[in-house]
Amino acid sequence: MGSHASIRRGVFKAMFRNLINFTRLLRILFQLLRYDVLYPIIWSKHLTFISWFVKIARIFRNRAYDNDRSGQRIASCLIKLGPSFIKFGQTLATRSDLIGEEIANDLSLLQDRLDPFSFNEAKATIETETGTQIYELFSSFEEEPIAAASIAQVHYAVTMHGEEVAVKILRPRIEVSFAYDVALFIWIAEFLESHFSWTRRLRPVEVIKVFAETISFEMDLRMEAAAAAELAENFQDDPDFKVPTVFWATTTKRIFTLERLEGCRPNDLVSLQKAGLNPTEILQKSACIFFNQVFRDGFFHADMHPGNVFITKDGRIAPVDFGIMGRLDLETRFFLADMLTGFLTRDYRRVAEVHFNAGYVPSDQSVDLFAQACRSIGEPILELPLAEISLAKLLSQLFNITEKFEMETQPQLLLLQKTMLVAEGVGRQINDQVNIWELARPLIEEWMIENRSPPARIKKMTRDVIAFTERMPQILDKAELTINQLSTGQLKLDPNTIHQFTELQRKNKSRFLWPIILLFATSIIFVGLSI
Repeated sequence: MGSHASIRRGVFKAMFRNLINFTRLLRILFQLLRYDVLYPIIWSKHLTFISWFVKIARIFRNRAYDNDRSGQRIASCLIKLGPSFIKFGQTLATRSDLIGEEIANDLSLLQDRLDPFSFNEAKATIETETGTQIYELFSSFEEEPIAAASIAQVHYAVTMHGEEVAVKILRPRIEVSFAYDVALFIWIAEFLESHFSWTRRLRPVEVIKVFAETISFEMDLRMEAAAAAELAENFQDDPDFKVPTVFWATTTKRIFTLERLEGCRPNDLVSLQKAGLNPTEILQKSACIFFNQVFRDGFFHADMHPGNVFITKDGRIAPVDFGIMGRLDLETRFFLADMLTGFLTRDYRRVAEVHFNAGYVPSDQSVDLFAQACRSIGEPILELPLAEISLAKLLSQLFNITEKFEMETQPQLLLLQKTMLVAEGVGRQINDQVNIWELARPLIEEWMIENRSPPARIKKMTRDVIAFTERMPQILDKAELTINQLSTGQLKLDPNTIHQFTELQRKNKSRFLWPIILLFATSIIFVGLSI
């Protein structure tokens, strides 16, 4: 009886969830239609209700945006829908494979400036989080924020020790608002995957989950503070890069206090010249810093638009927002380096092989056809004058052929591509005759020699072999434990599994032993050479 009641409650809960989400979806569709973002007139041939919905929405159409591009109208609509949608739009800006390059470029400029919340709410947050009165923490605190974004706003203040700081404070109840919207996004993504098989390759549910995880990190300002501290540690000896100091005593989940910096925007050429700074030198510093973040450290600032960066009076580059950061593991960095090298040397076969070796393209696809597709992408871009060559555009074009070759989306590379696009755009604003990647070429060549040359590969192989041999006792212990469990009946295998394993062992008995013998022989040789 209880189980039936539980099932009824589950069904009622699912129905209620669907009703709420469907109602909210209609509201969103209404706004999308008002901004002429969607064109569902095709659906109206089959659904009379949709036809009437379209007609009603177009009565209220916002004509102020008629001359804007579709991407610009989408950005305006997302701002109208609120903070979660603004952030989701910024995430979609990294997915040119989903929405197209032009719309992705427009969304990358999406600004999340919103109306500020009151000083009393900011004060209450600080005092609740710290358990201390605001004027016992700060000798002065500016009531008017200097910036108000979708998740937080920033106030200038002075500590009791006279240090000038910027205090970032989360919006009240923002976590509840985002959780509410993310639940809707998940519902829509699940519907798409269930009813439209072609969307499964794009993994919309996973995209939303990654988005939700990213936002949850952004809403814990301690994580942003930790990102700033890590970036500062990576560049502690770099005279050209300044990360503001984190004030941990007044940093909590909802408050982030950091050193206040002053300077001009990197694309403000007039201010740079007044300060006696050479824009091209600033550009070269930026290129080297970006390269070091991506390849040396595998940890990069993924939101380096001009509003998030200052150029200090002494010419240092200083980021001031650390909410969106990207990470690349070593293997991904090696893949990226080999792939870009293949493109730049026009070795398209190598580019294709790198993708197949990394497992990004299924093995049943044609290497030759993929190489041909890479050539069709690379040649038009590489034939341009040096100053106009865009590696970001090259990556974007590459990601756009994913469907044809069943290539899985790589979110970390999409984020990098969008970051590179912003970097190239700012670079052209500063000096449209210079290619920023050419400026970083000496560092690129040095890194390639240190990490991807034949001697470097041998060193890496040696380290991998030694690491494997060090893990061998643990592997053997686990194997012995598994055998014991099998022999005592604690662990059972399916009969089909046993049969397949026996057949595999019979067919590959000799081939199975040789890699182990070679592995240990190689490790002994390399250890001997290293000694």
